[in-house]
Amino acid sequence: MSAQTPYSLGILHLERGVPSGAAPPKPPPGSMLNPETFDFPVISETVAGAWVENVVRGDPALEPAFIAAARRLVERGAVAISSTCGFSIRHQRALSASVEVPVAMSSLLLLPLLVRQLPPKAKIAVLTYDSTHFGEDLFGLDDPADRARVVVGGIEGGKFWHDELKRPAPPIDVAAIETDVATCIARLRVAHPEIAAILFECAAFPMVAAAIRRMAKLPVYDITDLCRMTMASTGRRQDSDNRRVSLTRENRGT
Repeated sequence: MSAQTPYSLGILHLERGVPSGAAPPKPPPGSMLNPETFDFPVISETVAGAWVENVVRGDPALEPAFIAAARRLVERGAVAISSTCGFSIRHQRALSASVEVPVAMSSLLLLPLLVRQLPPKAKIAVLTYDSTHFGEDLFGLDDPADRARVVVGGIEGGKFWHDELKRPAPPIDVAAIETDVATCIARLRVAHPEIAAILFECAAFPMVAAAIRRMAKLPVYDITDLCRMTMASTGRRQDSDNRRVSLTRENRGT
């Protein structure tokens, strides 16, 4: 059995094409895989055969590999599961049925909540890695009136989009992400001045969330927000803290 990391978030990671034996590039600040992003431990498993191209496109044949990787994470001590690609929401139902911990595969799970948070005339901009593969089936919204309030914009064709399709993928160019996302948001706001909030589909976009909040002066939501909420809901952190305090008192004889 794999060694366990207590109270950890398990992250399903896509293939990057890093040569065997080579060290992967260091995750930038704000990355889900950067240890400084969260105040709890993170462990990851690569989903065999899951590349950006076929996950974004939606390949149902990947589902068994997602399930197997999620189960490995639980065996290693994960108390919740997420992923580094918002398009993997297509596997949300299957993974939730396959493991006994909370599963939050994509920030898109927040969309029904955000629609209800905002005034009825307000719109939500969903920023995605590739809008050409982003259909209304990913919204999680049944009401046509709610779906009409969602505006989708993608960065397809930009530098980051091209970089992520390479094998191996180069180190992440955070400046390129910020440029592409800012340009897309500006374009959407001209066409839809009712936009009152922004939701990032892409799990790389949290790296530029702070910059986009300053630029857009709007609420920005992403997968890291959902991960923090999910981890807090498990209560494991408080239990771990309580045990640590108890052991410290016992060692001090108090």
